[in-house]
Formats: sequence, C-alpha cells, structure tokens
Amino acid sequence: MQIDRRVGVFAVIVLFALAVGASAQMGMGMHTPQMQGVWRPVVGSGAAYDVETKGEHGLRKSQIEMAIVDKEIVDGKTGYWLEWTVLDLSSGSTVHMKQLIMPAGKDTVAQRMIMQAPDMPQPIEMSTEMDRRGGRRTQQAADVREKAERVGSESITTPAGTFQCEHLQMKDGSGEVWISDKVAPWGLVKTVGKESNMTLTRLITGAKTRITGTPQKLDLMEMMRKSGKP
Repeated sequence: MQIDRRVGVFAVIVLFALAVGASAQMGMGMHTPQMQGVWRPVVGSGAAYDVETKGEHGLRKSQIEMAIVDKEIVDGKTGYWLEWTVLDLSSGSTVHMKQLIMPAGKDTVAQRMIMQAPDMPQPIEMSTEMDRRGGRRTQQAADVREKAERVGSESITTPAGTFQCEHLQMKDGSGEVWISDKVAPWGLVKTVGKESNMTLTRLITGAKTRITGTPQKLDLMEMMRKSGKP
C-alpha cells in the first residue's frame, strides 16, 4: 500500500476519528453530528440516521450507521467496538471506522480507532493520543442527562417508526435531543442543534463489522513530517 501518496487523504479523514462525539467535519465533505445520548451498548444492535449539517457552504446531507459489532475485555473492564459507516450524499464517498469504547467514570473514552477509507483495501489503526486540542483521548459523557434539562415526554415519529421519547434540552443552549431506550447504542431518535440535525431512519440488528483485513498501525504525524507537509 503506497501510504505516502495518500497522506492528504488520511490528514482529513483523521479529523473524523478524533471528533466523533463532537461537532465535526471530516474529509471529502463528510460530516458527523454531535453524539449526545445515553450509552447502552448491545452487541449486534445499532441505528441508521439521516443527517443535515450546517456550514459555510450551506446545508450538507449524509447518512450514518452506527452499531456495536463486538466487545472486548481490557484491564478487567468491558469495552465495546462501535462501528460507523458514513455516506456523504453529495460526493458518494463512504468511510468505515470503529472505536473501542471504554467506560471512564461518568464518561466514555475511545481507546482504539480503526479506519478503512475508500480505495484502501487494508485498514489503518490511528493513535487515540493524537487529540492535541483537549490533551486527552476522544472522550464524552456516557449520559447526556448530566448536562441537559428534561423538557418532558413526547411521541416522535420517524422513518424507523414511532417512539416514546424523553425530550432534553442542552444546558449550554447548543440543541435538543429526543432519546429512547428502544434505540442502541446512544438512544438517539432525533437531534436538533445549531450545527446539525439528525433523524433516526432504521434500527439495525445482527450487525457485523464491515472492516476487512489486518489493521496497519499508522503514525499520521510522522508520515506528514516525512512527506514534508506542515
């Protein structure tokens, strides 16, 4: 695999790996919304969403699938492999990525990240220590109710069906979420935010990984230094 010719691709894709769980824009025009929900992982279960992301170039649409494809014991704690498939509807580009999500008190932390980009037959494993902005690995609250206020209970109808949801409003004013314990892994049925909106379209059962091949560990920063990129 001629990695050095594709450093630019990895450089933009890695933004996705480092920012899942926060408002993010990934390479090739792909976007991910903010994952604000209640972490209830069930192996084989997941959900698919239509996503609208607001940006300087207008509204972009994408489709996201997220599912728990496996679990692993690390230092006596159970972690779950959360796999994402992101399809950008404007470019038709698809990326698969999975994270080993571990408990960390009231938070979850991504301990490992493996990604398979377009035209890359061999997956790559990215370092989770590359998030220099926060000085720690990708981390987020395991329960959105820790930083949200309850609005009430509402029945929400989506393409996936009708769900009785708990309606929450973020304390920082960033948006609203509707969650249901019938949806894994984050319980999300609908989100409305300043940067993105997300609507549940399908529940997933029997999920298996779509990443094939043996992951190759990759030090992106070292690759960029060797290629002469800043």
